[in-house]
Amino acid sequence: MSVLTVANLAVPALVGPSRVFAATTHRYKLAPESILPADIRKAAAEVREAYRFAIANRETLRYIPCYCGCGVDGHTSNASCYVKDSSTPEHLVFERMSLG
Repeated sequence: MSVLTVANLAVPALVGPSRVFAATTHRYKLAPESILPADIRKAAAEVREAYRFAIANRETLRYIPCYCGCGVDGHTSNASCYVKDSSTPEHLVFERMSLG
């Protein structure tokens, strides 16, 4: 599994009597790109990365609501925008709505 690194450059840290801005880094798990279907592997890098993140962090995304209005399509969380709720880790069924 790959790791996505995101740097936040404007995170304030208290150092002595003044405020100093220090960089912090967060690492996120990503599923291997090879498990993506061919059509998703042809998408832009950011889209592929979002799908890979959703696969590797599905349990967390299930607690995050989606605000795009896809609830009418049966989506229950942000995870549903990438992988169908009925999927299992062994048999992923991808949702194509996040392709754009």
